[in-house]
Amino acid sequence: MAGPTTHVPVMLKEVLAVLAPRDGGIYVDGTFGGGGYARAVLEAADCSVWGIDRDPDAVARGAELAKHFPGRLTVVGGRYGDMERILATAGLTEVDGVALDLGVSSQQIDDAERGFSFREDGPLDMRMEREGASAADAVNSLPEKTLADIIYAYGEERASRRVARAIVEARDREPIERTGQLAAIVRRVVPKSRDGIDPATRTFQALRIHVNQEMAELDRGLAAAEAVLKAGGRLAVVAFHSLEDRRVKTFLRSRSEERPRASRHLPDAGVAPAATFQLLGRRAMVPGEAETAVNPRARSARLRAAERTAAAIVAGGLS
Repeated sequence: MAGPTTHVPVMLKEVLAVLAPRDGGIYVDGTFGGGGYARAVLEAADCSVWGIDRDPDAVARGAELAKHFPGRLTVVGGRYGDMERILATAGLTEVDGVALDLGVSSQQIDDAERGFSFREDGPLDMRMEREGASAADAVNSLPEKTLADIIYAYGEERASRRVARAIVEARDREPIERTGQLAAIVRRVVPKSRDGIDPATRTFQALRIHVNQEMAELDRGLAAAEAVLKAGGRLAVVAFHSLEDRRVKTFLRSRSEERPRASRHLPDAGVAPAATFQLLGRRAMVPGEAETAVNPRARSARLRAAERTAAAIVAGGLS
């Protein structure tokens, strides 16, 4: 079926295999973006999909796509961490599948005016919701140490202190308001790597994560998916860097039979809560060579998947 967007999400075939859409099922595309996952699920079965996205542009695209699936696709503005509340507002308490495609979307990267990319000059924005403090606000106002901590923690940039110092020195001369300005500042103090990755990559990633509170949102989103999935429901999460992937891996392991066992000799050792997830594979799935050849952005993708058990959620999670 034709539609308003040609965007193909990363690892689409693998995500569909995990979700296994069925007639009558209800699925959540928690990071709607271009609507690729939602469209594929709707075409795979006579089911319904709830799309959620914090970006107003994505919600507008969803309204167009929904015309091709009357009564089956609903796209709402919001954060996927709020999916339990969003669904409850519509009278839904459980769903058959949740898909999360983390990080920034292709549409956001490719639009220089959104300020996510260092490849083309644009306003230093990076706000997914187009409101609140921007990346320019951060680089022009945060203390040097705070900037260094953000760049190190969220970008895993070893030269974070050097980058932060260069940013502060540059902003003392003039405000840093463009992506091109910031990229040039970083490139002057971070040497090129052997793998060809642009020296500005990690700093831009870190600022984007900070501006959009992405790590906190991921934690909320994983817990929300656990709450709304029915027994037998599937969760598919595609991550694009190690910070996200480790977070997803740790969460799913802590909720599954794969979690570390406490020693029975410890005084507080007792009966562990029942696992709320069963892992669908012990290792993350990666895209095939054919996909990465066509879409280089897919190279860093990692898909982790799990199936919800019938166990009740225990406050505080599993140990």
